[in-house]
Amino acid sequence: MTDIIILPGIGGSGEGHWQTHWEKINPRMRRFRPSDWDRPDLEDWIAALEREVKLSAAPPLLVAHSLACLLVAHWQQASALPVAGAFLVAVPDPRTQAFPEEARGFADPPDGPLRMRSLIVASSNDPFGTTGHARERAEVWGSGLVGIGAAGHVNGQSGLGDWPVGRNLLTAFATGLAAPRC
Repeated sequence: MTDIIILPGIGGSGEGHWQTHWEKINPRMRRFRPSDWDRPDLEDWIAALEREVKLSAAPPLLVAHSLACLLVAHWQQASALPVAGAFLVAVPDPRTQAFPEEARGFADPPDGPLRMRSLIVASSNDPFGTTGHARERAEVWGSGLVGIGAAGHVNGQSGLGDWPVGRNLLTAFATGLAAPRC
């Protein structure tokens, strides 16, 4: 069975966040651990993800939220370690005023296709990134794109609980990773 690495954004996805719920109910899921959740440093977060991926016996699946989606884009260019795929939820737009100043080091994610299969999940009313931005990232990164309607930033404040729709999307994505690429 494939390991699943949970990659929260700023703040580390608190108790009400779907990532925390999923991690508690699925023993295959574990969270990466940067030095500071509240003052993100790109190099530190890349190193933390690298350490976590190295712990996996087989290429793991990455499940990223918000700022961690940008982390995945930066990390995949800096690392040669294999991963099964990347499930990217609520990709933020660093060009907006809503983008946190303390995360500016994550801005300017690499252009060009990601080196792993990926799926972007986007909310139609995300204050940190429009569906147009999600579509743009999907095209640039070679990612699939799924819109889930109005779900805010798809975080703890969105009131999604353990987000069954997201679990179903992750299951379908993971199942598709086992299929040969055409």
